[in-house]
Amino acid sequence: MSKSPEALSMLPPVVERSLRQLGEDLALARVRRGESQRAWAQRLGVSVPTLIRLEQGDPGVGLGIVATALWLMGRAEALGELAAPQHDRGAMERDIQAAMQRRRSRSRTSSTAADKTGDPA
Repeated sequence: MSKSPEALSMLPPVVERSLRQLGEDLALARVRRGESQRAWAQRLGVSVPTLIRLEQGDPGVGLGIVATALWLMGRAEALGELAAPQHDRGAMERDIQAAMQRRRSRSRTSSTAADKTGDPA
């Protein structure tokens, strides 16, 4: 077995919990459909041990396998929605900060111009 990449050993706890929950949810979906691990693994194109790792939330399972499992559940579109720009809080906060900065700059410019002309802004 190959060594785990360093990134996999440094996962934030919230990511580890989310992966475990995803694995449990995928296992539950399989069980609810009455599929054995062997049949589900065959449909995914993976070995049973890989399916077990997926269902345990192992972060080393490939994204393509996760995507295919979601597809088997009829949830493949959910994957594309995960990183959609409208859900990127960090970028949205940065955009808001930049807009606030532009507004402050314009207010200062307007105030300076009003002071020079004697007109109230």
